[in-house]
Amino acid sequence: MLLMQPPLVSSRFHSLYYIPRRHHRFFQRPISAFSATASCSPSSYFSSWNGLDASEKEEEEEEELSTLVRRRYDFSPLLKFLSRFGPVELVLDSVNLEPLPAVSLDPVEFELAESYKAVPAPYWHSLLKSLCSSRSSLGLAYAVVSWLERHNLCFSYELLYSILIHALGRSEKLYEAFLLSQKQTLTPLTYNALIGACARNNDIDKALNLISRMRQDGYQSDFVNYSLVIQALTRSNKIDSALLQSLYREIKHDKLELDVQLVNDLIMGFAKSGDPSRALQLLGMAQSTGLSAKTATLVSIISALANSGRTLEAEALFEELRQSGIKPRTKAYNALLRGYVKTGPLRDAESMVSEMEKSGVSPDEHTYSLLIDAYVNAGRWESARIVLQEMEAGDVQPNSFVFSRLLAGYRDRGEWQKTFQVLKEMKSIGVKPDRQFYNVVIDTFGKFNCLDHAMSTFDRMLSEGIEPDRVTWNTLIDCHCKHGRHIVAQEMFESMEKRGCLPCATTYNIMINSYGDQERWDDMKRLLGKMKSQGVLPNVVTHTTLVDVYGKSGRFNDAIDCLEEMKSVGLKPSSTMYNALINAYAQRGLSEQAVNAFRVMTSDGLKPSLLALNSLINAFGEDRRDAEAFAVLQYMKENGVNPDVVTYTTLMKALIRVDKFQQVPGVYEEMIMSGCKPDRKARSMLRSALRYMKQTLRAS
Repeated sequence: MLLMQPPLVSSRFHSLYYIPRRHHRFFQRPISAFSATASCSPSSYFSSWNGLDASEKEEEEEEELSTLVRRRYDFSPLLKFLSRFGPVELVLDSVNLEPLPAVSLDPVEFELAESYKAVPAPYWHSLLKSLCSSRSSLGLAYAVVSWLERHNLCFSYELLYSILIHALGRSEKLYEAFLLSQKQTLTPLTYNALIGACARNNDIDKALNLISRMRQDGYQSDFVNYSLVIQALTRSNKIDSALLQSLYREIKHDKLELDVQLVNDLIMGFAKSGDPSRALQLLGMAQSTGLSAKTATLVSIISALANSGRTLEAEALFEELRQSGIKPRTKAYNALLRGYVKTGPLRDAESMVSEMEKSGVSPDEHTYSLLIDAYVNAGRWESARIVLQEMEAGDVQPNSFVFSRLLAGYRDRGEWQKTFQVLKEMKSIGVKPDRQFYNVVIDTFGKFNCLDHAMSTFDRMLSEGIEPDRVTWNTLIDCHCKHGRHIVAQEMFESMEKRGCLPCATTYNIMINSYGDQERWDDMKRLLGKMKSQGVLPNVVTHTTLVDVYGKSGRFNDAIDCLEEMKSVGLKPSSTMYNALINAYAQRGLSEQAVNAFRVMTSDGLKPSLLALNSLINAFGEDRRDAEAFAVLQYMKENGVNPDVVTYTTLMKALIRVDKFQQVPGVYEEMIMSGCKPDRKARSMLRSALRYMKQTLRAS
């Protein structure tokens, strides 16, 4: 009889199959019961059961089942048969093969199929989990499933495929997991396996889409998948409070019982998204139902409260953490310290570091960098340097990040010249600048129009083999644009693309603003087209920039068209966009158009900002409509918007424009009484009004 070896794997899609690697020698010793691959060499291809499935997270029941399987069934002949040509690999084939019936079998295969007919399904599941525990045996695991399917030896293929999908996701083979899922109609089990695979590979969009499809098919996702999705969102920094609220509503709608892990993930998610209020609310609900929060979860809330400037609440939670018997570690102290640095009480920051040391908690690099931030914000440069010395004395080597924080403090206080001193100190202790540090240096020089120094820093960065990232390029392009060096900015933009760094939305927004300032409208439109063709969608900032440049050039129809286009694609206009439009009208004295833009802004549900109201006052002033300008002031007072020095200065300018000099001192006095400190422009307005009043008296 002619014996033909049929394909061991078949499918209805791009087939996943294993490639046998031929070797001159096969197996040198008998195979123990239930073996699997631990390495790719033929001599050590099979390992013992214990060596294969040594996962610390296995449930007690699984261990008992594995022991029973070892005692009752020997799967090594099957694994040896499937691996008879060498190690089995899982690869992708573009050929679409239909399943072939098992009509002509090798006698060995026939005997194997007969010998395994009585094996219960749970034992096959246990075998498959063991094989899937190692990346190198995934191909063999799939070969086992295909072999079982060909011989109809197991009737719970849904579970077998879900085990494989889970393993593929864990091995970062998401594409193969999706292909494998097409072998069967998606069920809750395979849905959950796919969602988990997507979440583990940080493909959040696919995971959320699968949850949506699952609900449409009438199935509920389990709480484990929600945990995995929220964890993926947190890891990728794409966490958003609105998205979390939507997921939480789904969980409540499906009446899923929250377990400790999911509650902690939700709380941490809200905290990381900058919504400490909801995190605290969920924490209270969890505690009332007997669920406890992990230390890391509480620390994340403390950090969120501190970042929001809510230091008193952060202190209370920190104290609660201590009273519960948990000794706060460095991360918890740093979270609270960040709040003190943000709100400004330097003594609290210093006492927090002292308390750390008294409690036996060692400060780390982050602690010292926060303390340096506090000293720099307070202008205590010598104290900041002392901290650097303390780091060295405490065997904590200052790194580039610490120096970048020191430099950022100098930059923000306008003392950019100290950049050279920081570089000198870094060199003296042997700290090598990294990309983040160089980005801060370039930004510092750019902000103070030291563009030659910025370019020298960039050249030095390249010479040290540090590849610029998008932040580097965007900073350089932006600083050249702001100082009118548009040609150099365009050259930098082109160099960025040549070096393989793809421009992002921020890059395009900077260049759109540059072309707008130069009134290069055709080039701007071409750039917009290029942006879309590269898959970079215009965002709110893009449309705001377009409205601003069109408005400043008097192209109001284009600005309105841009506003309408933004709404048509589902983007909500921002207050900044309307501020730009109102200000553009104001600069040209078009008060009616400014009022109309203001009305559209309020009708879109946006609360008028101080900037928009000041622009409206300016529009009325330019149009010599002082009564309406003061009506805006009254509107501000009635709606809880506090006027600032710009408000009063603009009102004084409006009065001078209509020769009502005698009313200017009254506005100036009201400004002082409201707590606004007059600036040079306000004082200049008052002097002008008094001079005109004096001239009028002399003339009369």
